[in-house]
Amino acid sequence: MQIRDAVPEDWPRIWPFWHRIVAAAETYAWDPGTDEPAARALWMGPAKRVYVAEDPAGTVTGSAYLTANYGGPAAHVANAGFMVDPDHTGRGIGRALAVHVLGEARSHGYRAMVFNAVVETNPAVSLWTSLGFTVVGTIPRAFDHPRHGLVGLHVLHKSLV
Repeated sequence: MQIRDAVPEDWPRIWPFWHRIVAAAETYAWDPGTDEPAARALWMGPAKRVYVAEDPAGTVTGSAYLTANYGGPAAHVANAGFMVDPDHTGRGIGRALAVHVLGEARSHGYRAMVFNAVVETNPAVSLWTSLGFTVVGTIPRAFDHPRHGLVGLHVLHKSLV
């Protein structure tokens, strides 16, 4: 697997799994009806560094972005988003993207990373805690999960120094 900086031409290969994941309404607190232009702006906006994971055949199997979570005196705290094509889960793509993006965050001078809204039933919570993230708080019953009903949203933090 190769992880590289995304280029604008990657978006048509990201959009199908991005749409599938967000429309499922199980892991992202984004509108499940987000259309393609709005999705592109959310994921590929100018303030974001975007990465893709490709398999040896050149198939984009996942993507991630890195951005500042805050501005001004808190601009040293990063935020990131991660998606792995559901057809390619269980192959270490999410972990590889996470390790890559954490390294990129450090190299760009970020001193910490925060995730603002991780659905507590998301299987990725175990990935994040295995990589040293701590749940610093949970907003109870904040996410209306289609199968589990109202569940919490975790706020996760990791120091990068």
